[in-house]
Amino acid sequence: MTAPREQVGGPPAPPPSASSASSPSFAAPHVGVANLANALTVARLLMVPLFAVFLATAGDSRPGWRLGATAVFVVASLTDRVDGEIARRRSIVTDFGKIADPIADKALIGAAMIGLSVIGDLAWWVTVVVLARELGVTGLRFWVIRRGVIPASRGGKVKTVAQAVAIGLYLLPIWGVWGTVRWWLMALAVAITLGTGIDYLARAIRLRRMSAGRAGRTERAGRAER
Repeated sequence: MTAPREQVGGPPAPPPSASSASSPSFAAPHVGVANLANALTVARLLMVPLFAVFLATAGDSRPGWRLGATAVFVVASLTDRVDGEIARRRSIVTDFGKIADPIADKALIGAAMIGLSVIGDLAWWVTVVVLARELGVTGLRFWVIRRGVIPASRGGKVKTVAQAVAIGLYLLPIWGVWGTVRWWLMALAVAITLGTGIDYLARAIRLRRMSAGRAGRTERAGRAER
């Protein structure tokens, strides 16, 4: 006859030791800055000067160089989607990535729009409006950075895709009907850019107010304890 698995009325089981309670297996994994997603973001930043050189060399009369600039732009734009997917699937989202990713996007878009305006393919007012919005959003990120990080919204991602498609068509040596198509796509991208900029401003103000409210409640609680 085998012994019972539990002895009723026997001595209680010892409580788990402090060392076992704080075992690393129960701790949240630490996500380091050095990971594949962030590496792709940095690679996108490094491709910006290469793209700028290609576009400047191409001018408006060298289709081969323009195709090269377009290829670099497309590869850099694709890394934007890939690094985000990797970060979410592997749970390696970091504050560095949340900040560096949109900065890399803005650097690439800015280099493309300024280059296209310099060679006369894109109106300067379009470049000024878009870059003013992008720089404004970057400033808002640093304005609220001590109170939290605002990740890119779904509208922001749509804006990035719209800008990338429109700029890609402007980079290609195409005219005629496609020239009209790319003009309308750029107009749509500008509208989305302005709309998402207003949304980001509202979210930044809301975050600042929420942070100030939490700080005020903490201060009042501290005074009450005294």
